[in-house]
Amino acid sequence: MTRRFAAYGLRDISRTFLTFSVIVVVTAVMAGAFGVLTGNAFLKKVHPYLFFVGFGNAAILLLNRYLTASIYPVIPIDPARQRTRLYAVTVSLFLVTLSVLVDQPLFKSVAGLILIGVVSLTLQELLTRLSFSKIWGNVSGRYYIFDVIFLLVANLGLFTLGLKEAFPEMRLIPFFVTQSSYFLGSSFPLSISVMGFLYTYAWRSTSKGELARKLFSIWFYVFVGGVLFFLVVILIGQYLSMMLISHLLTIGVIALLVTFAVFLNNYFRRNFAHPALAFLLGGLAFLLATSAFGIMNIYYAKGILFGSYPPIRGDKMWIYHSHTHAALIGWITLSFTGMLYIVIPAIQKTGDLGLLQTGDPLEQLLDRTTMAKAFVQLSILLLAASTIMISFFTGDEFMLGLGGLVYGVVLYYLRINLMRDPAIDMESGKHEQTTHES
Repeated sequence: MTRRFAAYGLRDISRTFLTFSVIVVVTAVMAGAFGVLTGNAFLKKVHPYLFFVGFGNAAILLLNRYLTASIYPVIPIDPARQRTRLYAVTVSLFLVTLSVLVDQPLFKSVAGLILIGVVSLTLQELLTRLSFSKIWGNVSGRYYIFDVIFLLVANLGLFTLGLKEAFPEMRLIPFFVTQSSYFLGSSFPLSISVMGFLYTYAWRSTSKGELARKLFSIWFYVFVGGVLFFLVVILIGQYLSMMLISHLLTIGVIALLVTFAVFLNNYFRRNFAHPALAFLLGGLAFLLATSAFGIMNIYYAKGILFGSYPPIRGDKMWIYHSHTHAALIGWITLSFTGMLYIVIPAIQKTGDLGLLQTGDPLEQLLDRTTMAKAFVQLSILLLAASTIMISFFTGDEFMLGLGGLVYGVVLYYLRINLMRDPAIDMESGKHEQTTHES
């Protein structure tokens, strides 16, 4: 037993994270799809919790730590500790699912407390090893540290949400603590993490790296500051300020999308067609859709107090659902799929963070067949996601459920495609460990 745990390394935990994250997101998508097709209220209610509690926390606690350690080598990765944190996320996921199933909100509070503890330890680990000047001196570092802070706030929201639902008469908990605000807050750390990744592995390596550094530094203040200020103006009901900020963020997203498309065109002409970059471009396209639906949501929610349900006029709920799902299955899921197609092969290739730190993780690590299949996967995911968006507008629940089922099945192929890639041979580590134990 001791020898087995001693042999547990970075390759092993990254494979575990890949399996865990794919299964959780696929389960969330499938729960939503079957909930629509069967009319099951539990499945409809639980699927966003599965996504944010399970994948949202695991992505920041594990994948984000690899990215942080790649720019700050003084922060070591402890695979055994990461596995323990994954256990904590799994327990929290079980508690939240149980809470929705048996209608016991206090289980959400317990899950929130567990996650607050785990994220606090991670944040303490980062802040005690990194000085303020080191964090602020690296553009991506700012993004990677702030997404942990935002995740801590989101889990605090889960804790207080459980208390509010269990004790609705308690006046200490603010009115804006709702399921919608928890989901909104949980999406921010994931978005911030992708922004930092885009800079590190795309713009920073271009010939105009210094210009990119300045622009992404400005975008950090606009995006993070804009999001925080946006929350404030929502709470005080300043309609004009909400519109101004949302339009400013949308203009920034358009700039990101256009410049990344140009970068992608130049990269593909000089190098090879990397599917991960195509996934990230698709994610940015859905971020633009998310922003557009968000503006429409603000327009039709005028006069409706934040924290109300529905948070928009009843006949315009399709806009609200389109906004949230464009973010979840489009911007976040597609972007993180692209990130996994880069980070996991880079770790599996060397068994450490070398390629992420000093090498080129965008080099051709994957077999050509694997990359070709990834492009096919992306095409089907885009089609399924577009079907889901259209179904919200038309109200066709069968097409909505079918689109979700197709999306879930094809997304699971991410794990199959990477695990079977002959170039990185992800199964070899398992075989070597088994032989060692024997």
